[in-house]
Parts: sequence; C-alpha cells; structure tokens
Amino acid sequence: MLAPARPLVSSRTFRLAAPVDVRATLLPHRRGPLDPAFQVGPDGAVWRATRTADGTATLRILATGPDTVTATAWGAGAEAALDSVPGLLGDDDPEDFDPPPGRVRDAWRRTRTIRMTRSGNVLEAVVPAVMEQRVVTRQAHDAWRWLLRKHGEPAPGPVADRMRVPPAAEAWAAVPVWDFHRAGIDPGRARTVVACARVAASLQRCAALDPAEARRRWQSVPGVGVWTAAETAQRALGDPDALAVGDFHLAGQVGWALTGERVDDDGMLALLEPFRGQRHRAAKHLLLAGYARGVRRGPRVPLEDHRNR
Repeated sequence: MLAPARPLVSSRTFRLAAPVDVRATLLPHRRGPLDPAFQVGPDGAVWRATRTADGTATLRILATGPDTVTATAWGAGAEAALDSVPGLLGDDDPEDFDPPPGRVRDAWRRTRTIRMTRSGNVLEAVVPAVMEQRVVTRQAHDAWRWLLRKHGEPAPGPVADRMRVPPAAEAWAAVPVWDFHRAGIDPGRARTVVACARVAASLQRCAALDPAEARRRWQSVPGVGVWTAAETAQRALGDPDALAVGDFHLAGQVGWALTGERVDDDGMLALLEPFRGQRHRAAKHLLLAGYARGVRRGPRVPLEDHRNR
C-alpha cells in the first residue's frame, strides 16, 4: 500500500525595507478572535489559511528580527502563498505618505510599523465584508466562523484539525439558503455573497486596475456599495484611500481625533480632504494611535441601521 502523500511545504526568509509589526499589520484579515482562517500562535507567528490560483495553502509568518521575517507555507498553493508575503506585510513605500505637522503626522510616526496589508485575494475580502453589513461585528464573525467550519476545507499542513480554508467561489455559490439562515445571514446578504461568488473571476480581474476604478466596478454587483467596496479594497488591494464611508463609528472617531467633536460622513470627508489619496491610511493611524478613544459608543444599533452597503 502506498503511503499517503506528504503535504507540500516551502519556506523563505524576507528582508524588509523597514521594521514591520507583523501581527498588527496582518490583523485586518482576521474576522474575530476565533477565525478558522487566521490564528496567532504562542510564539507570535501569524497563521493564515487561504486559497491561491495554484490551490489551497496555509501560511505561517514569524518575525525573526527587526527587519526580517521567515514564512513557511504548506499545500499545493504554498509557493503562491509565499509570493504574497511582501504584499501582506505592506510593500507600498511608506515615504509616499508625508503628512504636514499635526495630529495625523504624530499618529503616523507613532504607528508607522503597521503597514497597509494587501492579500490580492478579492473574494476572501469581499465575502466577510458583505457579512458585516448592517449587523454588529460579533454577529458577522460568528457567521463567518460557522460557514467556514461547515463549507471550508481543512487547512494544509499541521493545523488541519483547527483551521479552515475559505470556500472557493463555486462552493460559496452553492451554499444552501438554509445554511446562510442557520449562520445568521439574512436573505439580502446571502444573495450578495452568492452574487459575488458567481462573478468572482471578474471581481478578481479588477484587482489589476486603479483601486478607485476597482471599487467603482465592484459596486455594480447588487448589494455591494461604497462601504463594502472600501472594506474589500483595504484588505485585497492595500488601498490607502479606501475610506469606509457609511461606517457607524468611523466618522465620529475621526472627528474626535482631529477636532474633539463627533462629525458625520460629510464632516469626516472634509477633515480628510487634505490627505486625498491617503485618506484611509490617515484615519487608520489616527485610530491606531488611540486618538479616538474619547468617543462614546451609541446605543445598540438596529440591524437595518448599522452600516451602509
């Protein structure tokens, strides 16, 4: 009897142009602390289960020095997953962002080791973003976890017992409506997930376009609006200008950070206009630096009011 094939495994060491906080940079890809596709090990290594053009892969990234990381990958997509590491760790040029003296510049200097992550995988970014529409975040994370455990594949390598690769487009399109219901996804969001899955190849091709154009084209899918397109572009493209307009908290947080008062979306856009082209980056670093901590949360938000699509 033939012995079972051992999983493909490969490893590389990357030298970075500047120090990077690996965990904090990759954290936007995590959908809750129990995400089956994203875990952090006791040694600080980040584990990510993903799907590449060559097949599924499990990727482990560990900082081994102030400017070096070692990445190991398992599965048929191991080499492709390793190719994605520079983008995941922010291969944009941080010197492109040079804010004038003030609160944004101070926030940037304090948190600049946290970079703009870029996975290149549109479907794995847009599906959980759709699930986060109009609901509290924990509900969306619970739904993501339930659906991955039900319809995802065991992650290649040593974590097959506890991690799952997100479903392929065909699998998302075939999820029964009752499974979406059991996961807590309403029919509107379920239809949007299926619609995105059915045109996944077209959505992915848009990743080669200018990010603003990609966001515009993604919004042609029924149920994908400005907020969802921005959340997708932040993670899949590392788009530094993809400001999540329509988010329940963001405008108030940015307003507090820059003026000491809450503002609405129009007010946030006005405050961040000097940073056009880098508006998401500016807002991100203001929040990372803790300048929005004075914002009081509002009452629990009804389902229909939480976030624009």
